[in-house]
Parts: sequence; structure tokens; C-alpha cells
Amino acid sequence: MNLAKINKRRQSRIVGASLLVHMVTAIVTVGASASEPAFPTRPLRFIVPYAPGGGADALARGVAIPLADILGHSVVIDNRGGGGTLLGSDMAAKALPDGHTILMITSTHAVVSSLYKKLPYDPIRDFSPIVRVASAPNILVAHPSVGVASVKELVALARSRPRELVYASSGNGGGSHLAMELFRSVAHIELIHVPYKGTGPATTDLLGGQAKIMFGGVIGTLPHVKSGRLKTLAISSAQRSPLLLDVPTIAESGYPGFEAATWYGIAAPARTPAPVVNRLNEAIRQSLQDARLSQRITSQGADPAPNSPAEFAAYIKTEVAKWGKVVRDSGAQPD
Repeated sequence: MNLAKINKRRQSRIVGASLLVHMVTAIVTVGASASEPAFPTRPLRFIVPYAPGGGADALARGVAIPLADILGHSVVIDNRGGGGTLLGSDMAAKALPDGHTILMITSTHAVVSSLYKKLPYDPIRDFSPIVRVASAPNILVAHPSVGVASVKELVALARSRPRELVYASSGNGGGSHLAMELFRSVAHIELIHVPYKGTGPATTDLLGGQAKIMFGGVIGTLPHVKSGRLKTLAISSAQRSPLLLDVPTIAESGYPGFEAATWYGIAAPARTPAPVVNRLNEAIRQSLQDARLSQRITSQGADPAPNSPAEFAAYIKTEVAKWGKVVRDSGAQPD
């Protein structure tokens, strides 16, 4: 056999092998596509475990508008307030895990398992985290009569007068209560806690001087800071707020790693297919680029804080462990 015929046969074999590889690749690709569920196929139900009108509800409605445009199906808000978010969260946990039911969760989601002895669901096991949407810091403020201008001065005063300074909170087990308990723990100070039925009454008594210090939300507290009726000492987020760039974080004030922010995120029932979770993550992150939604988040004193499903799942586990310890150490009980 001459050399030309041998080369021709070799080329034929190479071409045949190449075609076989392409055919196998095509079959695998088609099979993988066929195994992934079509999504979405109908409107999404967006459960908000709060009554209409609050911050979580406003943010959910803000997300729903651009999200519907991106997914090509409407996103229907379903307010299910009651039981300290337990009612709505339980409904979401038991929904069909196909991505058509999603749940607005907040930092409360990481606290309930410590505050309540029995839950109808597990906040980690029964949900597939999709994305963290936003994070809102709290401001540590003091009545001017306290006479302190920094965290360092406040800690020194509290140590010199143990169990004399009164701090207000929006209620037992609430965000402002647990934030102060975390601060009290890391600063090794003793304070007196006076819980109120909401942020409004707590702020009123703080302004009147009956309470001396408090962790308050940026939007509700900032007007009183600007008027001089309250003194800002620090902010509870990991980084400084764009609204208060001259106010240091508590971490910067001598307590590295301190963070006590109110965060908002979205989850689906456990066992929701990963491709669906990833599609929702991409769509919601795209929604956060909408100018109207960005303005709504900023108006609540928050910042967009999107992450991946895996990052959000790890963050929730960290939050559950952190606040569980705070609840146990402080003996906090829900109102």
C-alpha cells in the first residue's frame, strides 16, 4: 500500500472520530436542556410575612415590578403577616418547590429559631436561599444629656456607672434590642433595657430623655440627629453608610467584626431545582439595577447587597449562629 492511501485512511478515521464526538456532545447537551425545568410557566407568588405598608412589603413590591418584566410573568404580592413572620414563612416552606413561590425574608428569619421553642419549619433546612437584596444599618444614638460623643466615651461612662444607663428598644427580641445586647456583650458593659411597643414610642422617650441610648434605623433617626436632639455615636454596619460618611462604624470604634444590620432577602422552598434558583438570582440581581427600585432601597436607608445563592446560604447560617448566642446570653423573649 502506498503512502498516499495510508494518509487518506488516517484522515478518514480522524474525521469520523470528530463527527462522533460532536454527535455525543450534542446528545448530552440536548439531554441536559431537556432535564432542566421550564421556568417560569405561570405568575409567581411572592409571600411577604408582614402586613402591607412596612419596609419589607415596600421592598418586595419594588422588586416585583422589574422582576415581572424580566421573567415575562407577573409577580403577585401575598401579604401573610402574623406570628412574628411564622405564618407566611411556614406557608412558603410547604409550597411546591418549583420556583413559582418565593418568600421575602429579613434578619428576623435568623432569629426566630432562638426566640421560639417550637417552629413549624426550620429556617435553614426548609428553604433554598436565592439572594440577599439589601442591608440597612442601625445608628447608635444618645440623648445629649448623656454627654458622650463617641463609642469609647459611652463605654467608659457605662463602666463607671454600671446598670444606670437606660436603653430603649422597639420590643423584646426585636432588632434594636438584640443589636444593643450584642454591643453590650462585646463592650462588657451593663445597661438597663426598657422595651417599647414599636420604634415610635421608643424614639419618643429617647427624645424626652427618659431613655438615654438606642439603636435606631437611619431614616427614622436621621432627622433627630440633624436637628441636634440626638447625638450619633456610630453605625452598626460593616462599612460606613453613604448617608453618614462622617459617622464611624462600631467596628472602627474598637470592636472589629461588629455588625448588626437589618437585611432583606428572598428564598424559595427547599428542594427548588438549582437551575431555577440560579435563574431567579440572576433576574433579581438584574432587577436591582432598576432606577426606581434603587431609589426605593435608598429611601429606606438601605444599600443594595446582592450575592450568590451559596453566599446567601452561608450568610444565613452565620446569622443564625450569631443571634442564637445573643438570644441565649441575654435571655431575650419575644413580646
